[in-house]
Amino acid sequence: MQEKIDISILEEIPKVDEAYVDLLLNKGLNLLNRKIVVLDDDPTGVQTVHNVYVYTDWKEESIIRGFTEENSLFFILTNSRSFSKDKTISEHRIIAENIVKASKFTGKEFVIISRSDSTLRGHYPTETQVLKQEIETLTNIRYDGEIIFPFFKEGGRFTIDNIHYVKENDVLVPAAQTEFANDKTFGYTSSHMGEWCEEKNQGAYKASDMVYISLKKIRALDIEYICKQLIQVKNFNKVIVNAVDYVDVKIFMIAFIKALAEGKEFIFRSAAAVTKVFGGIPDKPLLSRNELIGKDNKNGGIVLIGSHVMKTTRQLEELRSCSYPIEFIEFNQHRIVEELGLEKEVERVLKIAEANIRNGKTVVVYTRRERFDLDTDDKEKQLKISVQISDAVSSIIGRLNVRPDFIIAKGGITSSDVGTIALKVKRALVMGQIAPGIPVWMTGDESKFPGLPYVIFPGNVGEDSTLREIVELFIAV
Repeated sequence: MQEKIDISILEEIPKVDEAYVDLLLNKGLNLLNRKIVVLDDDPTGVQTVHNVYVYTDWKEESIIRGFTEENSLFFILTNSRSFSKDKTISEHRIIAENIVKASKFTGKEFVIISRSDSTLRGHYPTETQVLKQEIETLTNIRYDGEIIFPFFKEGGRFTIDNIHYVKENDVLVPAAQTEFANDKTFGYTSSHMGEWCEEKNQGAYKASDMVYISLKKIRALDIEYICKQLIQVKNFNKVIVNAVDYVDVKIFMIAFIKALAEGKEFIFRSAAAVTKVFGGIPDKPLLSRNELIGKDNKNGGIVLIGSHVMKTTRQLEELRSCSYPIEFIEFNQHRIVEELGLEKEVERVLKIAEANIRNGKTVVVYTRRERFDLDTDDKEKQLKISVQISDAVSSIIGRLNVRPDFIIAKGGITSSDVGTIALKVKRALVMGQIAPGIPVWMTGDESKFPGLPYVIFPGNVGEDSTLREIVELFIAV
């Protein structure tokens, strides 16, 4: 078992001249004539970018629109983390087919990033396997490898010596020793990324055969060596990238672009940091209240909390000490065992929420903190129950008859359902981040509440005080 390590280890890693790295990266990106298509398995993947668009369907016309945008990068929200394995397969076949059609229609080549959870949950390797198979069937493209890149600085996820860590206070904890590894649907036992890949691929790829991009080579700026490593990859072997800061992503991407120029092809399985660097998206200050809130709406806002990870529960408790009056409403998802139980619970909560919002008071609707888990090892059945509960919770937003001043949704499945089903968003502009790793959409004209700031708050991101601070930012006069 890997040991926990003190976060001070990050300070021991040699520094590099980032201005020089940026010069090399910008030169490479300027020569890259490809559309970057990010398939996001929940809405939180835009947590590092701004002024890019997210599409909530994968129809051919939507993807063509993404290909014809000025931006080099666009997102497709698949929300596949809430899908069954069979649905994940069928939808990714359609996605692959429509990406190929859009590429042929526009004459633009592409790179696919399968963006997923920085704590290693999701339908892996199913998604990238299907994409590879379908694209290779429909085109002359042959994928040499898959790049595994879970680093996400804003969330405190670091890969060091091939071990993936999750920051907890001032300690880096091997990912397999965190609550995320115990996920009922997407659990795992390995923190070593090669062993994790071997585990998830059921031994089809061996950790000992995988390619490892070390921090030593990255910080030595040995770009030619890293490029050579990539050029030697074949048979869809796995490439594990170590990283503890954005400069590591930048250096790797310089080598990656060189490998593309040599005719190599890869699919990414990554967290959100790669999208920002590969898309050439500059830093932007955190969003201010003036950028988000209109002056005319005197109604209260609504916070919807579906996530059950411990961090979310701590953030909910901290929110109770908010500087402004808030109405807390518990949603009892355990009523799912009753006939029409969830429907009755939605009606009860909705009545209380609407009355408070109309009176200018912000409400917090949160699921009962004791999870409702089936007494079964059937991961598909457990996922189905989770989706039913999420559907009920998010329907509160969809059935609101009053426009809230703002909406915050906590949790991946919850925030996706709110955005796509309840708010009926088809295309949203990512405005930026309201706190590190916490993105804000501005809803489109087609949505239930056009021009409304919608905060997508991942369950596993932020400090204990972050949710309270964001709510206070919105409510402050």
